[in-house]
Amino acid sequence: MKTHLYLKFLIIILLAGCRPEIDEIIKPSIIPKPLSQEIGTGYFIFNHDVTIISEPELQEVSNYFNLYLKENYNFKLSNNNSTKKITFKIDDSINNDEGYELNVSKNDITIKSKYIKGAFYAVQSLLQLLPITSVSDSIKIPCIKIKDHPRFKYRGLHLDVGRHFFSVDFIKKYIDLMARLKMNTFHWHLTEDQGWRIEIKKYPKLQEIAAYRKETLVGHYNDQPHQFDGKPYGGFYTQEQIKEVVAYAKTRQITIIPEIEMPGHSQAAIAAYPELGCSGKQVEVATKWGVFDEVYCPKESTFKFLEDVIDEVVALFPGKYIHIGGDEAPKTNWKNCAHCQKLIKKEGLKDEHGLQSYFIARMEKYINTKGKQIIGWDEILEGGLAPNATVMSWRGTSGAVQAAKEGHDVILTPGSHCYFDHYQSENENEPLAIGGFLPLEKVYHFNPIPEELTEEESKYVLGAQGNVWTEYMQNEKQVEYMAFPRAVALSEVVWSSPEHKNYSDFINRLEQYQKRLDQLEVNYANHIYSVKGELINSKGNLAYQLSTTSSSYPIYYSTDKSFPSQLYSTPITVDTSMHIKAVVLDSKKTALGAIFEQEINLHKGVGVSIAIDKEPHPAYNAGGKDALINGISGNNKRYGDREWLGFSGEDIEITIEFDKPTNINSIATRFFNGNGQWIYPPKKVTVYINNDIRTYVADVSVTNDLTTKFAIKFKSTTVTSIRLKIPSYGIIPEGKQGAGHKPWTFIDEIIIK
Repeated sequence: MKTHLYLKFLIIILLAGCRPEIDEIIKPSIIPKPLSQEIGTGYFIFNHDVTIISEPELQEVSNYFNLYLKENYNFKLSNNNSTKKITFKIDDSINNDEGYELNVSKNDITIKSKYIKGAFYAVQSLLQLLPITSVSDSIKIPCIKIKDHPRFKYRGLHLDVGRHFFSVDFIKKYIDLMARLKMNTFHWHLTEDQGWRIEIKKYPKLQEIAAYRKETLVGHYNDQPHQFDGKPYGGFYTQEQIKEVVAYAKTRQITIIPEIEMPGHSQAAIAAYPELGCSGKQVEVATKWGVFDEVYCPKESTFKFLEDVIDEVVALFPGKYIHIGGDEAPKTNWKNCAHCQKLIKKEGLKDEHGLQSYFIARMEKYINTKGKQIIGWDEILEGGLAPNATVMSWRGTSGAVQAAKEGHDVILTPGSHCYFDHYQSENENEPLAIGGFLPLEKVYHFNPIPEELTEEESKYVLGAQGNVWTEYMQNEKQVEYMAFPRAVALSEVVWSSPEHKNYSDFINRLEQYQKRLDQLEVNYANHIYSVKGELINSKGNLAYQLSTTSSSYPIYYSTDKSFPSQLYSTPITVDTSMHIKAVVLDSKKTALGAIFEQEINLHKGVGVSIAIDKEPHPAYNAGGKDALINGISGNNKRYGDREWLGFSGEDIEITIEFDKPTNINSIATRFFNGNGQWIYPPKKVTVYINNDIRTYVADVSVTNDLTTKFAIKFKSTTVTSIRLKIPSYGIIPEGKQGAGHKPWTFIDEIIIK
């Protein structure tokens, strides 16, 4: 009987082995998400016996695809007749210039597009259907039909090489990573106060002097006193290297826009040729970050210099645009310059802002004669916008709104959503960055169309761009860490239709895409497994809630500073001060992200009623007013997390009401002290207890530390209310960043004991 059963089982196994392969549906995870995709059944099998056919106009793309298969899978497709074909076709019926159709069936892959760009983007989608690695002689991809085109025609990524200089090989890698995401514009920021990076043959001192600084600031600009490394630093791209990069980008369907800053951010050029400045005095290439008074003086000789520079630049870059900067140009030297004041009167200009408009308009007119158009940061709106200029709006969206309403093209790149030099995690161990806080989710939810624009005005919005300023990015790995995966999120913002976007779905696809970034040795920031925490107050009952962006793996935690070992399922009850540690672990109990730590200080103010007479600035109000009394202190190194509240130049008054009389003997808080970013602590704080029965006025002693402590102690007192009057610092003094403006005030947890 046993033998009979064994034979029967063996026959079933053998019969099963003889059955044809059963098709299964594989859900694709393409980024950016296509406009429409219809998943079929079955697979197309890649092997060495596949023919590739291309119309002449698309031969470059088919060669690119063939080379990719050879380098990554050791396949080289033939031109022989075969039953299986990959065909590249021109189809004039496709309406969008960058649109494509991709049809994968069991025996054929067909790519249709109107122009070469669409075919290239079809290939990028096809590559994401391939396995990340393969060790077999054949690979299979799911049958699928895709119809796709981008939402915006401008899809950009920027890189500042003025603050830190990066190799040609890295620039090519950066362009490759952009191309995989269907981005089409590389904004190459080539000149800065800290270094001039493009060879101009008529002015050799730009290479000899302006391209190098004697040393570089160490640490953050806010660290006082400033320290320097004492090491010469610099470099520049030769014109031959520029041509090489431009040609390489063209094969990836990417246009390069060079940026030659004017009239500000020009100290390096003035260091090489002092006569370009208003004083004519010798200056040095800047060694620290910030905004400098050395700007081009609008003399005829200066315009001749810039026109000569533009002549050489336009010969290298075949694209439509030249970016001329136009941002952060202090008017101090112009106000004190006899020539500038005479020119203002001669041209009938209102003031120095009018002079900047004159400067930009004159350079635009010259650049237009070269068949190019200018792009400028939104400061070029000041004093009147040059006739044919395109505005890149970085100080929020108001510049874009104004320009679009005036009929100018605009590109959205606001610091709130597109500045990839900002911190992307609240973890205190994050690499040093300039400041701010821009998590992946916020990038993904960015809408480049400002709500103030009508449908007709919205047509002037060309698209959006991510900016990578490199003051605190000393090497290429750090650039990758800051740019990715936020650039991946932005790619879906500018390509995919809003109605098809879903953040949870994006994260699921990003998990797969990050494996491709691993293969490409990209040092991306893997924060989708980072743990986040939030204190929840439900009718006086406190609990701490943990979460992660990805739900693929569980969270483990501890409350005694030990390694997290307890599986998290529900919020942690908080009835005493505690130190929570948490981490995401895989099935092998290996940590997938950094360990999250949070100290909770259950002082007497936690959970009571609080009111503030001014609303914090929307960019620095993530935790709301309750962030000041939730038992959690803000980051020690930066102000952009949900615990610090920021106020822009305002006096504020905070009232705390206790639900019952409470004995206290101290009140303490902290203010951020980041002068380089226009952040100053108040000079004094007035505290009123029990409706002014007791009043304390305490000076706030300012130190060189990033945070300034304020504290008062007194004999034990029964209180029902506390009121804090916190005046703004006043006016930023001369010689400091933002001189003459009102500074920011940032306040942390108010600790009551």
